[in-house]
Amino acid sequence: MTNNPKLLDKAKRHPEKQKNSDRPAGRKPDWLRVRAPQGKKYLETKDIVTKQKLTTVCEEAACPNAGECWQHKHAAFMILGEVCTRACAFCNVATGKPDAVDKLEPLRIGVATMQMGLKHVVVTAVDRDDLKDGGADHFAKTIQAIRMKSPDTTVEILTGDFRGDIGDIDHVIAAKPDVFNHNIETVPRLYPTIRPGARYFRSLRLLERVKDVDPTMFTKSGIMVGLGESLEEIAPVMDDMRAAKIDFITIGQYLQPTPKHAPVMKWWTPEEFEKLTKMAKAKGFLMVSASPLTRSSHHAGDDFEKLKAARDKKFGKNK
Repeated sequence: MTNNPKLLDKAKRHPEKQKNSDRPAGRKPDWLRVRAPQGKKYLETKDIVTKQKLTTVCEEAACPNAGECWQHKHAAFMILGEVCTRACAFCNVATGKPDAVDKLEPLRIGVATMQMGLKHVVVTAVDRDDLKDGGADHFAKTIQAIRMKSPDTTVEILTGDFRGDIGDIDHVIAAKPDVFNHNIETVPRLYPTIRPGARYFRSLRLLERVKDVDPTMFTKSGIMVGLGESLEEIAPVMDDMRAAKIDFITIGQYLQPTPKHAPVMKWWTPEEFEKLTKMAKAKGFLMVSASPLTRSSHHAGDDFEKLKAARDKKFGKNK
């Protein structure tokens, strides 16, 4: 038994992973090195998040871009608590039994969005399989609160799969987010070990449902590389995503949060990411963001403007 507070904290966050042997990721390549968080605007963002008692995926998922985003007053809010009911092998968010849903959280997120002057806000969540609706109504209320407090802000959501329940999915769609994101995460072969609580085709059907209900709503999905997948496996995933009418694909390098998490099997080079970008563009995505440090919420506001411009160019401004 260790007395190291940091190690104890990690064990508490991920109790299901403690039986795993340590699998250190090794030295990161130079192209993955980022500056430590700093700057006045970074501290201002942190202060607003703290005062409103909000959770951000930037902190919980140990995102490498947190310093850059917070310096520009960009943040991805994480709703429905800090504890996830699933135990994905790649994720740094704590797993276990969540607390009760905080009914005032949507309003606080609306206030924080207004105070930060955000043009575009990203809202994600832990998986809440303990809730009858998987948290769908809380997502809808959060979108409504942002619209009320900051009506000019565009809203992007990054949801779980709601266990494939059509009624719950439709409830969130009806709240009219500007972008509906749900990540596929990895290739089907790796789901049993990397994403055991999810189902590949269930995730695809969710995104397809969004387009069936509202063809004008942007859809977005992302995958990680470095978990043991091959280029030959990624290509059909892109085909499946396009068949589901997904507009925007993000691809980034997997970074191992702790030695107990799934190991990094490969560091994909910037040149290989360029190849992935060309492949995705050739398959017809409106937008592609593929680089070692690409994450779902990184540059989300700028990417939303580019996404609208790409659709206008391809289909005309009336679409």
